[in-house]
Amino acid sequence: MENVLDKTERILRLRNYSSKTRKAYLLYIKDFITFSKRVGIRNKQKAIEEFLLDKHKRGQSPQTINLALNAVKFFYREVLKDPQKIDLKMAKRSKKLPVVLSRAEIKKIIDGTKNTKYRLMIALGYACGLRVSEAVSLKVQDLDIDELVVHIKKGKGKKDRISVLPEKLQNNLRNLIAGKNKGEYVFSSNRGGLLTTTSLQKMFRQSLANARINKLATFHSLRHSFATHLLENGIDVRYVQELLGHANIRTTQIYTRVTNPGLKKIKSPL
Repeated sequence: MENVLDKTERILRLRNYSSKTRKAYLLYIKDFITFSKRVGIRNKQKAIEEFLLDKHKRGQSPQTINLALNAVKFFYREVLKDPQKIDLKMAKRSKKLPVVLSRAEIKKIIDGTKNTKYRLMIALGYACGLRVSEAVSLKVQDLDIDELVVHIKKGKGKKDRISVLPEKLQNNLRNLIAGKNKGEYVFSSNRGGLLTTTSLQKMFRQSLANARINKLATFHSLRHSFATHLLENGIDVRYVQELLGHANIRTTQIYTRVTNPGLKKIKSPL
């Protein structure tokens, strides 16, 4: 198995897949090989079906099942060079509304974060609509503070995009990057290297608890809130799509369900 997985990883690297995707694909491919050997199903289609059904029985999410299916498809197509098509459709994903924090809640979270570095990271995550990986990867050269623009390099799908910077963070950012080289991280770890996403998520959870907010929010909720609040301010959904870096407008349109002004005007009959 190790030889096959090594070959898979080499191909994933050659195709320039992200480290996160490589890790996930290798995990599910190894899981599939182990499962297939255990149940002893020779038919490829049947083996994959049973593998995915087993994940469903164990209560794994549609997103996880779809990722596992993509990993197995990649394994057969790109590694084993199997020409036979895998005739399986993606699992239907649940249409949950994103967790959105109010402006007052975000202010509480920011004000309740005592660590200066993390407080600025949380503020910037909301102000620019950053993913947690984008916040920790931000470099000095990515900030155009005078023009109020941030360049987000190699976001999800390895796509570059630009977003907006707020005026009220200009001085804080200038002070933070003073004396740093353009290739250095804006928010470096105590040792000077890349800060982990785990550290930022942990700090956000602590700030959420300090603010006594009971919503099941994560750092990504700041991005959801950024999009929702822009739409509430009357910004066209296509501009919001560009700022978020969504390839498909339908991904952005989910926020119109959260910020529907018509629904908010309806009062309960009670």
